[in-house]
Amino acid sequence: MARTTIVVLVVLLCLGLPAFAEQAGGVFRIGLIGLDTSHVTAFTKLLNDPAKDWNYRVVAGYPGGSADIESSAGRVEGYTKQLKDEFGVEIVDSIEELCRKVDGVLLESVDGRPHLAQARPVIAAKKPLFIDKPMAGSLADVIEIFRLAKENNVPCWSSSSLRFGPGVLGMRNNDQIGEVRGCDAFSPCSLEEHHPDLYWYGVHGVEILFTIMGPGCESVQRLQTDGTEFVVGRWKDGRIGTYRGLKSGRQDYGAMVFGTKGIARSGGYEGYGHLVNEIVKFFETGHIPVPAEETIEIFAFMTAADESKKQGGCPVTLASVLEKAAK
Repeated sequence: MARTTIVVLVVLLCLGLPAFAEQAGGVFRIGLIGLDTSHVTAFTKLLNDPAKDWNYRVVAGYPGGSADIESSAGRVEGYTKQLKDEFGVEIVDSIEELCRKVDGVLLESVDGRPHLAQARPVIAAKKPLFIDKPMAGSLADVIEIFRLAKENNVPCWSSSSLRFGPGVLGMRNNDQIGEVRGCDAFSPCSLEEHHPDLYWYGVHGVEILFTIMGPGCESVQRLQTDGTEFVVGRWKDGRIGTYRGLKSGRQDYGAMVFGTKGIARSGGYEGYGHLVNEIVKFFETGHIPVPAEETIEIFAFMTAADESKKQGGCPVTLASVLEKAAK
C-alpha cells in the first residue's frame, strides 16, 4: 500500500465519533474483559466508589486469560474471585453475554495478542470500548481494531495511565519550558517473549514521550544491552526524542524535557485515577481523548524499534512498518 494511502487511512480513522446516548435514569453499566491484571480491581474500586458523584459501575466480567503467559494464567483466578466476592461483579462465560449486560467495555487482558478477537464482538455489539495497554500484539492488529471501530461507528481508544498524570500532561504546554524541542523519556521495560519488545511494558515510557513531544516521528534507531533499551526517534521537524527502557538498577517513570525557555524533569506515575477520570468522560461524551492517529504512531514507533534491532541499529522509518502492517 502506498504511503499516501496509509496517511489517508490514518486521518480517516481519527475523524470524530458521535457521543452516545446517556442511560435513561440509571447507572451506566461497565463490563471487564480479561481478569488477569491488577488494573481490573484498581479500576473497579475507583469506578464503584460510592463517594464519587458519577453514575458508573462495573457490573460484569469475562475472565479470559492466556495459558502461555504465567503472569496471566497465574492471576486470573484470584482477580476473578476478588471481583466477584469483594465488588459483587457478575462473572459471565462469553464476551457476547457480557455485551448484553453492559453499556460500555474495558478490555483489560494483560496479553495484547487476543485483543483483536476480543474487540470484535464488542464492536459488533456497538459498545464504546477502552483497550488497556498494550492495545494489541501487533501493529497490524492495532490498525485493524481502529478500522473496525470506525467502520461500525464505535468509539474506541487506548492509552497508558502515564499519559494523564498532571506531571506528564503538563509538559507539552508549559510556560516555564516553552516550546518543546526534545524529550528523553524513561520507564521500566521488562520484555515478554510473545510480544514485540517494547509493547509489553516499554509502552508506558513511549506514551510519555509522545504525550510530551506530540506525533510526527519519522524514523527510529535502537540500541540494546543487557540492562537497557535505548531508542532514538527523529521527528519530521528535526526534533529528537528518545526512550530509555530500564531493565536494571532503579526503576522509575518520567522524562527530561528540553524547551525554548527551560529544561525540566516531568512527573512520573501518579496512579490510575486520572486515567479513570478520562474513561468516565469518554463514556459520558463519546469523546476520544487520544486520537487513533497518535496511538497508531506509538505502536509504529515500537515496531520500528524492533525492526531496527534486527538490522543492527540501522534507522527504520515508521512509514515502512506501517506499509508492511497494512498489507
